[in-house]
Amino acid sequence: MKRAYFLATAVLLAQAGWGASPAFAGDATAAAPSVVDNAMDMFDEGKLLATGGVSNIEGAGGGGLATWALITGYGTHDGFGLDAHITYLNFPAYTLTTWGVAAGLWDRVEISYARQHFDTEEVGVKLGLGHGYAFDQDIYGAKVKVFGNAVYDQDSWVPQISVGAQYKQNDQGLVVHLVGAKSANGIDYYAAATKVFLEESLLVDATVRATRANQFGLLGFGGDKGSGYSPEFEGSVAYLFSRKFAVGAEYRTKPSNLGIAQEDDTWDIFAAYFLCKNLSLTVAYVDLGNVVIANHQNGLYLSAQAAL
Repeated sequence: MKRAYFLATAVLLAQAGWGASPAFAGDATAAAPSVVDNAMDMFDEGKLLATGGVSNIEGAGGGGLATWALITGYGTHDGFGLDAHITYLNFPAYTLTTWGVAAGLWDRVEISYARQHFDTEEVGVKLGLGHGYAFDQDIYGAKVKVFGNAVYDQDSWVPQISVGAQYKQNDQGLVVHLVGAKSANGIDYYAAATKVFLEESLLVDATVRATRANQFGLLGFGGDKGSGYSPEFEGSVAYLFSRKFAVGAEYRTKPSNLGIAQEDDTWDIFAAYFLCKNLSLTVAYVDLGNVVIANHQNGLYLSAQAAL
């Protein structure tokens, strides 16, 4: 009787999973994936290398200066992508450091945040602000793919089209008003068209941006010469020498709203190396032209990005 009792108890415990022996890999009774495992599976990294672009100076997926229609990260329509970047620009009279994070959701929606730190160095003294006076700016961005696929629609000339907006908040409201800006914050709106020609190893992008920003917003928005929105152009061309190495050029126009100085368009020549899907490095020569009272502001651009 006792033997039958213990046998019945053992069967019930086994059915309930009590006292079960550890599961081995390949064992059909192995434990279900954990919540962490399921979450990491969402970062499927299914897109081709380099097709998420890099993070530009405003935190959006694209080139160094231009915003592309591509959604950041390597997540497909079934998953997510993430990236974090840090960028440093060194000019004769100024330095600009920017860092940020971005997420791509289902290869459809991108959200981003970037923090810019603009150091006036010796120019700050000439402007009466003091040596090393700095402007900081927060940029919150959102981008939505409307239609098309820049990479996989190779049988069509139709590019990928995305629209987006960036809210920019400058922390030096009093100073930007003193130099003539109308506001310390503003919103940029843009529409981007991007096409990747795999057979030619070529990427082409054209973006139209409606903006009131002075020097990307670092000197506020609007000014004594104009305070309304103006349409500006951003363009990129990149050639992939291999799956991991790309070179290209960009051009970006900007409004000139401040009487204190004529604001010039900017351009760059860049090289990007994708060590793997999780890490890329970009180096560029950037020309900003005139920035307030300093002409010929050109110099080195360095950026590193980690991505999923």
